Amino acid sequence: MKTLVTMGRGGTGKTSFVALQTKYFLEQNDAPLLLVDLDPDQNLAEMVGIDLEKEGVKTIAELVTETFIKKGGTMTGIAPKERIESQVLKEGLYEGSHFDLIAVGTKWIEGCYCMPDAALKGALESLAKNYRYILVDSPAGLEHLNRKVTAQVTDIFDVMGPSHKSLLHVQRADRISREVGITFDRFFIIGGCLFPLGLEKKAQEETGQQYLGKIVFDPLVQESVIAGRSLLDIPDSSPAYRSVCILMDNAGYRKVGSG
Repeated sequence: MKTLVTMGRGGTGKTSFVALQTKYFLEQNDAPLLLVDLDPDQNLAEMVGIDLEKEGVKTIAELVTETFIKKGGTMTGIAPKERIESQVLKEGLYEGSHFDLIAVGTKWIEGCYCMPDAALKGALESLAKNYRYILVDSPAGLEHLNRKVTAQVTDIFDVMGPSHKSLLHVQRADRISREVGITFDRFFIIGGCLFPLGLEKKAQEETGQQYLGKIVFDPLVQESVIAGRSLLDIPDSSPAYRSVCILMDNAGYRKVGSG
């Protein structure tokens, strides 16, 4: 099992990248996959064609609220593993034919994400062995990373936008990962579709990380995201998808004999 974490500031295209990563692995018959959406905006499900509400699947934040707030419980002094993990596995996991998905979701009550993150960490410990790859969509804020939702990561992909803040985000993510004890094999930086050409060397020098390549802008991907259509259905000839294939190939994920 390998865990691939994608992060980056809002608007860089990281969730689209995770969706296209999913298509990449499915096209290679490299499954089963587990998709993990840590972003409170929870857009990943829609981008891979899943309506969680229609499927009767709840987010972890919803399950925490139901278990500890609506039912009169308390979050103080109760081990999350004992109270919430079984509910997450029962009601919070979308199970498909080739990939499953779990989402932290939007928390509508006061307080931090400590409880949902702890519940997710426990669920992942139980689920991880069932998958070939776990693809994690992490938000711009690094609080989930800081709480070690997943402590062992194979590769980190940081998608950069056209701003100096994206470079700073890479530096902070690398520092936090090391300081809280998250182990990872490789840290890649990727240019989002708006990342200016010609800045690859500067990005690599300022972050100290390997620049893997750039995601090509594709109007079809943009239209699909706006319309809420699955990115898994875009044609293989899509410039954005082809560029993601090249990025993943460069990272060493192409199976022998595929493509």
